[in-house]
Amino acid sequence: MITANLGKVKVGDGRPVSVIGVINLSPDSFYSRSIMKPGNFLKAVRGMGEAGAAIVDVGALATGPHAKPIPVKLELRRVAPVIKAIARKSDITISVDTQRAEVAEAAVEAGASVVNDVSGLKADRRMAEVIADCGCSAILMASDKAPGDVYEVCEIRRALAESLEICKKHGVPLKRVVLDPAVGYWPARLERIGKKSKEPIGDKPYSRAAFFDLQILAKISEFRKLGRPVCVGVSRKSFVGAVLGLKDPAQRLMGSLAASAVAVYNGADVLRTHDPAETMQAARIAEAIRSSR
Repeated sequence: MITANLGKVKVGDGRPVSVIGVINLSPDSFYSRSIMKPGNFLKAVRGMGEAGAAIVDVGALATGPHAKPIPVKLELRRVAPVIKAIARKSDITISVDTQRAEVAEAAVEAGASVVNDVSGLKADRRMAEVIADCGCSAILMASDKAPGDVYEVCEIRRALAESLEICKKHGVPLKRVVLDPAVGYWPARLERIGKKSKEPIGDKPYSRAAFFDLQILAKISEFRKLGRPVCVGVSRKSFVGAVLGLKDPAQRLMGSLAASAVAVYNGADVLRTHDPAETMQAARIAEAIRSSR
């Protein structure tokens, strides 16, 4: 049985797929409608909880193709008060989306119990120590030198295996770890693929970059072979737009739900999304079909 604890939420085999709702505090997000205005986040958290989200993921540093870096102090100012307010007003499990150990420490002190690190513990050498010392859980994304720079299934597996070794070295219990295979147009990935990222694959209408995301979703079972539950984030992402010809993320809900359902059918245990209510329905149908095999 492959299971893990994300804070107080148990995920994996024998459990319904869990949904993580995105609380986005960065003005640089690729999906502008997801950006939380001051005073709106508590209402959003309540709505996500009512829709069935078991966890909310709070982040202030965008990581999409057009994201800009921000100082640690600014990330702290954005994240810590929001997490503290959510923890005070809600009993929902809180995750912090950060690559920085200092931010993770402050977030856990404020009430977070999960660290979502898109660098897979490789951006900040202290991150694994912080997670171990704080006793919190972790979602670790596939990364070599930068978030999402790996894109072939074999190298994604290798990068995730390296993150698990870092956990073992620093005393992070694997029972508190979930893996993320890094679906998305990550800047470092696009840089590695180069000009070919925009070229079509054979006679397909979508690009090579989109093809790699589709391949990741088709091979979810390969990542579960590492013995950890898998978290997938496809919500309104660029590959959905590439396949459907939709430039505006606001138009990508239905495509995102289809991709989420496929991810669950292929073995995903957790879904990270901007749209918890709709994603929960897609997940439950996919689970029902998967269990009937």
